[in-house]
Amino acid sequence: MTKKTPLEPLGNRVLVMRLESEKTVKGGILLPESAKKKQETATVIAVGKGRADKQGILIPPPVKVGEMILMEKYSGQDISLHDEDYVILRGEDIIAIVES
Repeated sequence: MTKKTPLEPLGNRVLVMRLESEKTVKGGILLPESAKKKQETATVIAVGKGRADKQGILIPPPVKVGEMILMEKYSGQDISLHDEDYVILRGEDIIAIVES
């Protein structure tokens, strides 16, 4: 990890922050929290060191801090820390890296 984060993921886990979903629709109608679509895109905040394969070789997670990812819709563990919402997920739950 390059900068201080609220949590340091262990193993092949990745700490991400979901990108905000739209709060209004085209007509200007404000959407309540319960009606918003759960976002599958997120920014990587921290990554673990990786997991060991059968030979004991360390395989790092597939992403780096700062990358935008596409993740499985209902994957990971939602957590709140210091008034911020995060998700901790396994490297296998990352579908793709989104190019900016």
